[in-house]
Amino acid sequence: MSEARLPASMAGAVDLSALAARHDAPPAAAPSGSVSSVVIDVTDADFGQVVELSNRVPVIIDIWAEWCGPCKQLSPVLERLVESHRGRLVLAKVDADANPQLVQAFNAQSIPTVAAVIGGRPAPLFTGALPEEQVRDVLEQVLAFAEQQGITGSVPMGEPGEGEPEPAAEPVPPLHQEAYDALERGDLDAAVAAFEKAIAQNPRDTDAIAGLAQVNLLARLQGRSADDVRAAAAADPTDVDAQLLAADLDLSGGHVEDAFLRLLDLMATLSGDAKQDVRLRLLDHFEIVGLDDPRVAAARKRLTALLY
Repeated sequence: MSEARLPASMAGAVDLSALAARHDAPPAAAPSGSVSSVVIDVTDADFGQVVELSNRVPVIIDIWAEWCGPCKQLSPVLERLVESHRGRLVLAKVDADANPQLVQAFNAQSIPTVAAVIGGRPAPLFTGALPEEQVRDVLEQVLAFAEQQGITGSVPMGEPGEGEPEPAAEPVPPLHQEAYDALERGDLDAAVAAFEKAIAQNPRDTDAIAGLAQVNLLARLQGRSADDVRAAAAADPTDVDAQLLAADLDLSGGHVEDAFLRLLDLMATLSGDAKQDVRLRLLDHFEIVGLDDPRVAAARKRLTALLY
């Protein structure tokens, strides 16, 4: 996890010009035709409109993925804090798996990655799930910098289609909600316990199985330096524990293929209990990424070949 930072020069190393120029969007328009909400989803195709919008209001960029545990911790915090500023900030959410050009443009080497765009000029802010107070401080710095640049506008707070009844959201199962609440307050043990209880009640609860795998991954990496994990794996390619942890780190940073390849290559050299440990870790990773992901299908095919 990196420390939050707001550089004096907002230009940085990120070049948004190609994305901004791709479409002739009208000034201050938002993706999908409206900015009535301060939390929006954006894509490679419509990001140019976000750059235009940033001339009126600072835009916070949240690069995330559905399978990313830290993203699920951070995103609700970002949404809540942005909404608390009553239209003075907009949060643009970018699905890393579906938008590779934006991932590259913002040099998102791990996720979640958070940046800002102010007056068309980008700035890296932080990576990883920071505590809420630190996130709040970063957003205040963004607003202060934007004010210095004369960016002091706002957007309406209503939701798209305001006035129309919204479809009722499906209720979250109580044990799932208990796990999510525990994650939000940083209590990984309680989240594990809640997911395990849900699975005991319904062994086919795929959401709980994936959630448990995500939380266990977070727990294994908690308090560990990424540099130390990678150094240990590089120092001894035969150290199974070091390679397992490095694969966890790969996956948490969005490097899905790297994580799968590391574990599959390792498994090809092993037998007995060690081989079983790697297989089980791969199965956890498959649950986190999603069993319908084509990368999982390809890795599962090689895993089957290694087993038989």
